[in-house]
Amino acid sequence: MGTILSSRMVKNGKIVYEIEMDYEESLQLKGHIKNVYVFSEEVAEIKTNLSGRGKNEATKYFLIPRELRRNIKFSDKVSCQKIETGTKNIFIYVVDKLRL
Repeated sequence: MGTILSSRMVKNGKIVYEIEMDYEESLQLKGHIKNVYVFSEEVAEIKTNLSGRGKNEATKYFLIPRELRRNIKFSDKVSCQKIETGTKNIFIYVVDKLRL
Protein backbone atom coordinates (compact mmCIF):
# COMPACT_ATOMS: atom_id res chain seq x y z
CA MET A 1 0.00 0.00 0.00
CA GLY A 2 1.42 3.36 -0.99
CA THR A 3 1.20 6.89 0.30
CA ILE A 4 1.32 10.18 -1.60
CA LEU A 5 4.13 12.17 0.00
CA SER A 6 3.74 15.40 -1.96
CA SER A 7 2.09 16.95 -4.97
CA ARG A 8 2.70 20.01 -7.09
CA MET A 9 0.94 21.61 -10.01
CA VAL A 10 2.80 21.98 -13.30
CA LYS A 11 1.91 24.55 -15.94
CA ASN A 12 0.18 22.20 -18.40
CA GLY A 13 -2.69 21.51 -15.97
CA LYS A 14 -1.26 18.27 -14.64
CA ILE A 15 -0.20 17.36 -11.12
CA VAL A 16 3.10 15.69 -10.24
CA TYR A 17 2.89 13.28 -7.28
CA GLU A 18 5.69 11.78 -5.24
CA ILE A 19 4.55 8.32 -4.15
CA GLU A 20 6.06 5.98 -1.57
CA MET A 21 5.20 2.26 -1.84
CA ASP A 22 6.45 -1.10 -0.65
CA TYR A 23 9.07 -2.79 -2.80
CA GLU A 24 6.83 -5.82 -3.38
CA GLU A 25 4.06 -3.57 -4.65
CA SER A 26 6.42 -1.85 -7.07
CA LEU A 27 7.43 -5.27 -8.44
CA GLN A 28 3.80 -5.86 -9.46
CA LEU A 29 4.21 -3.09 -12.05
CA LYS A 30 6.67 -5.43 -13.82
CA GLY A 31 8.80 -2.50 -14.95
CA HIS A 32 5.96 -0.59 -16.63
CA ILE A 33 6.07 3.14 -15.97
CA LYS A 34 3.44 4.38 -18.46
CA ASN A 35 -0.35 4.05 -18.20
CA VAL A 36 -0.15 3.67 -14.42
CA TYR A 37 -3.37 4.44 -12.55
CA VAL A 38 -3.47 5.50 -8.92
CA PHE A 39 -6.49 4.53 -6.83
CA SER A 40 -7.46 4.33 -3.20
CA GLU A 41 -9.54 1.49 -1.81
CA GLU A 42 -11.26 4.07 0.40
CA VAL A 43 -12.98 5.52 -2.70
CA ALA A 44 -14.82 2.27 -3.47
CA GLU A 45 -18.29 3.09 -2.14
CA ILE A 46 -20.54 0.88 -4.27
CA LYS A 47 -21.20 -2.45 -2.59
CA THR A 48 -21.48 -5.71 -4.52
CA ASN A 49 -21.31 -9.44 -3.90
CA LEU A 50 -19.62 -12.61 -5.00
CA SER A 51 -21.71 -15.48 -6.32
CA GLY A 52 -20.85 -19.17 -6.30
CA ARG A 53 -22.24 -21.69 -8.77
CA GLY A 54 -21.79 -25.35 -9.50
CA LYS A 55 -20.79 -28.26 -7.33
CA ASN A 56 -19.61 -26.98 -3.94
CA GLU A 57 -19.77 -23.47 -5.44
CA ALA A 58 -16.49 -24.16 -7.25
CA THR A 59 -17.11 -21.39 -9.81
CA LYS A 60 -16.99 -17.86 -8.41
CA TYR A 61 -18.44 -14.75 -10.07
CA PHE A 62 -17.91 -11.08 -9.32
CA LEU A 63 -21.30 -9.41 -9.68
CA ILE A 64 -21.41 -6.04 -11.44
CA PRO A 65 -23.62 -3.63 -9.47
CA ARG A 66 -26.65 -2.23 -11.30
CA GLU A 67 -25.19 1.28 -11.10
CA LEU A 68 -22.19 0.18 -13.20
CA ARG A 69 -23.86 -2.04 -15.82
CA ARG A 70 -24.63 0.66 -18.39
CA ASN A 71 -22.81 0.38 -21.73
CA ILE A 72 -21.28 -3.03 -21.05
CA LYS A 73 -21.59 -5.79 -23.61
CA PHE A 74 -21.21 -9.15 -21.95
CA SER A 75 -19.53 -10.64 -25.03
CA ASP A 76 -16.54 -8.29 -24.72
CA LYS A 77 -13.14 -9.60 -23.77
CA VAL A 78 -12.04 -8.51 -20.32
CA SER A 79 -8.56 -8.53 -18.82
CA CYS A 80 -7.94 -8.89 -15.11
CA GLN A 81 -5.16 -8.23 -12.62
CA LYS A 82 -4.95 -9.43 -9.03
CA ILE A 83 -3.00 -7.40 -6.49
CA GLU A 84 -2.29 -9.18 -3.21
CA THR A 85 -1.58 -7.20 -0.09
CA GLY A 86 -0.99 -8.42 3.43
CA THR A 87 -4.68 -8.19 4.29
CA LYS A 88 -6.61 -7.97 1.00
CA ASN A 89 -6.89 -9.24 -2.56
CA ILE A 90 -7.65 -6.49 -5.07
CA PHE A 91 -9.06 -7.48 -8.47
CA ILE A 92 -8.93 -4.98 -11.32
CA TYR A 93 -10.96 -5.70 -14.45
CA VAL A 94 -10.32 -3.81 -17.68
CA VAL A 95 -13.08 -3.47 -20.29
CA ASP A 96 -12.32 -1.55 -23.50
CA LYS A 97 -14.80 1.33 -23.89
CA LEU A 98 -14.12 1.74 -27.60
CA ARG A 99 -15.52 -1.73 -28.37
CA LEU A 100 -18.79 -0.90 -26.61
